[in-house]
Amino acid sequence: MAKGDVYDAEWRTFNHPETGVKVTQLTNHRGHTTHLYFTNPGWYAGGSKLLVSSDRNNVPNLYGVDLRDGQITQLTDLPSFSPSAEVQFMHSGTNPVRGEAYYWYGTQLHALDLVTLRERVLYETPPGFRARTVNVTADGRYVCTNVFEDVADRLSIEMSDRGVRIDQTFDLRPLSRVVRVPTDGGPEEIVLEDKRWLNHVNTSPKLPHILTYCHEGPWYKVEHRIWGLDMRTGETWKIRPQAPGERVGHEYWLADGEHIGYHGWRKGESPFFGSVRYDNTERTEAPLSQGSMHFHSNDLSLIVGDGSKSEQQLRLWRFHEDGWHGPRILLTHRCSFHIGTNHVHPRLTPDGRQVLFTSDHVGYANVYLADLPDFDSLPAYEPPGQTATAR
Repeated sequence: MAKGDVYDAEWRTFNHPETGVKVTQLTNHRGHTTHLYFTNPGWYAGGSKLLVSSDRNNVPNLYGVDLRDGQITQLTDLPSFSPSAEVQFMHSGTNPVRGEAYYWYGTQLHALDLVTLRERVLYETPPGFRARTVNVTADGRYVCTNVFEDVADRLSIEMSDRGVRIDQTFDLRPLSRVVRVPTDGGPEEIVLEDKRWLNHVNTSPKLPHILTYCHEGPWYKVEHRIWGLDMRTGETWKIRPQAPGERVGHEYWLADGEHIGYHGWRKGESPFFGSVRYDNTERTEAPLSQGSMHFHSNDLSLIVGDGSKSEQQLRLWRFHEDGWHGPRILLTHRCSFHIGTNHVHPRLTPDGRQVLFTSDHVGYANVYLADLPDFDSLPAYEPPGQTATAR
């Protein structure tokens, strides 16, 4: 298959045997297919299509799933890099004002016209650097990304846990940059540089000059994770300052483009979830009876989490004046969490009616949409060997 080729629809619909929730499996292929990272919206063409990454033909490429008829169009046709040079397409981004997507391929930042499929190279990393995340400013004028010193040859990670790589990279404190690249072409601008690992550059969906980034690494080692940056002035600041003993992260923008969701925990206490405005005002935070590895929401009315490796559930909470009610169980996803691309990474659809998620419960990762029924109709979480206590 090649760029522009169209696969027949692979989707199927079923009711989850545990909760009866309607689930639509969008892809069904013997090769991993995943949606974008939960901080990166992948919808385009007015929300009628979804950008996914797929390893069909044993080569990762970008594809578009038509949510109206299920057809899958191949959008790129790129030869495979070696694993050390390849950058995950999961961190691709879409332009909010025009039909264009952006992704890293090796050391090159590509722009892809989602209609004509024409590609342009916007930027290339300096020698000795590699890249990670991609997000686009609210006005569509800039791709914001992070590049950092390539320390792969100093890591001892063969056959090791993903956490080992994160731990070792943190300790090496690679020189890192947040870079802004014009989507129409032109010279890049380094808007931030630091001798520590910077990652997860997330642009506000409302404010073109504001983004968040993180100090990456094991949460127990990172002194403070979530940071804000004003690209007009270069000012940077802590978002949701951490107290001693707190671990806070997995930040993302709420749909209003002003508030940031996050989760965390304190030593010896329950996990918590909250949101705060980018200027550290309007903070709302409350404990959770159960946690998850990742969370997403459009606002604070409903949040979704992906459970854990031992309790593989899509969990829902809703907010009331007295705190978070839940979790209620949407379904058991049975995802392995074995590699980063195969994490569930659930996120609500823009209209809040479904949850988009990845699961490799059949051996290969595929992309799913689960309908959201009435919250109270779903079963409450039951701790193993205990009676349900969720409100």
